[in-house]
Amino acid sequence: MSAAGYGHLNQRDPSVPDATAPFDPLRLCVFTTIALLACLLGPVAVLVFAAVAIGGYSRARRAGLLRSRCKLGATRTVLIYLWTVAVASAVAIPFWIMMWVRVWS
Repeated sequence: MSAAGYGHLNQRDPSVPDATAPFDPLRLCVFTTIALLACLLGPVAVLVFAAVAIGGYSRARRAGLLRSRCKLGATRTVLIYLWTVAVASAVAIPFWIMMWVRVWS
């Protein structure tokens, strides 16, 4: 019998649902890593992450993005939030350094 005679065996059964990929908790690992960096590096890490986010949102806004999937919605509101966080962390850095100087002395 030729291979053409077995073509009916290699067909998808429409009654069987598509397989769904199992949940990958990668985001949870990412969030944990960010939290760890924030704990170890304090306001320096917060300032770096805020600066990266400001750069990304500024670029996206210039490209025409007006609404974000962020809970804050409008990219202008997100940028105001990010700038506020960046300024607050920059102000906190000297105090954080003084705290560590006292701890290690």
